[in-house]
Amino acid sequence: MENPFDYEPIEEIREVLQSDGPASAAAKIQEYLDQQNNIPLNIGITGECGSGKSTFVNAFRGIDNRDERAAPTSCVETTSQVTPYTHPKYPTVTMWDLPGIGTTKFPADKYLEHVGFEKFEFFIIISADRFRENDVKLAQEIQRMGKKFYFVRAKIDQDSHNAARSQREFNAESTLARIRENCIQGLQKQGIESPQVFLVSSFDIHLYDFHQLEETLERELPANKRNALLLALPSVNCGIIEKKKEVLKSKIKYLASISALIAAAPVPGLSALVDLNVLFNTIKMYQVTFGLDSKSLQNLALSAGVPLADLRAVMTSPLAAAEITKELVINVVSLSTSTVALMKAEEGSRFIPIIGIPAAMTLSFTATYSVLNMSLNMLAEDAQKVFTRALGLNTTV
Repeated sequence: MENPFDYEPIEEIREVLQSDGPASAAAKIQEYLDQQNNIPLNIGITGECGSGKSTFVNAFRGIDNRDERAAPTSCVETTSQVTPYTHPKYPTVTMWDLPGIGTTKFPADKYLEHVGFEKFEFFIIISADRFRENDVKLAQEIQRMGKKFYFVRAKIDQDSHNAARSQREFNAESTLARIRENCIQGLQKQGIESPQVFLVSSFDIHLYDFHQLEETLERELPANKRNALLLALPSVNCGIIEKKKEVLKSKIKYLASISALIAAAPVPGLSALVDLNVLFNTIKMYQVTFGLDSKSLQNLALSAGVPLADLRAVMTSPLAAAEITKELVINVVSLSTSTVALMKAEEGSRFIPIIGIPAAMTLSFTATYSVLNMSLNMLAEDAQKVFTRALGLNTTV
């Protein structure tokens, strides 16, 4: 069955424009964008008490364990409680902390029924040492019911640290390879064919296998869920930042089309007002998605052990680390003399007989597209700089 979100409604919008006019076409575009922005993504996280579930949930959501919105990390087994943790920036993305199957009285099939199996897109099974019989039974039942699951070996930073202290000739790469192979062999002996095991440190999420986990999830999710995942992921490497930029850029043409269609209305000042609201809301969302709002930068500075001032110092965009206001958006628009000229020409052109409205629509589309594209590029570039500085990476190529 075709997913209703896996399409671009260009033809449908064109038909609405021809039959019902510009206002209805603009509403149709907004309806499509709202659908895209409200796609639910539910992720099930399970593992024994002390395996690192809560810390992983917090890291995935870009939240420090000390944040008031964080999942509690004290090892208190809730036995049968299923606890949702919504993403702080994308509330349609929810991480569900599930009780470890070994802590319940339910067999694997009844356990999945108990936790509400159907709502989850995939499951992540976490262990801090080895995967046990109950983990395998759960994975086999998930597979039997047609869903995806992934094994995450957590707290890998502790293992690497302990190995470095205990081994005379420590080699990080071979140590990690051995841990991964031990996990894979243990799962294979228990009946899991070709298990996918990812080594992760929730405190150093940019290291080890988190990027491989992200790429695997992205590859195996449907297109609409993939975009929801990408936007919600923490910006732990330059590749994720670039992918976020691509997702956001794909929506600019629709936002610019709304601007153009509203420009067709013979109401003085309406187009400028709508354009400002579109720019304000979209740029604010860009800032949050790239983690360049003040709260996100403070959390990053805290977790990376880097002074906040150092992160602010590498940013060049006036939109980064600032409160996004309509006045600030107007100031950003004024940075581009060509865009200002387009907006002025739009207002003047609508009074030209016959060709005035089409010309105003074209100018409005071009101006909105230009401002959003410029803003997206500036913020994505600053996100790369902040990520590089936070990790203390060499910026020379």
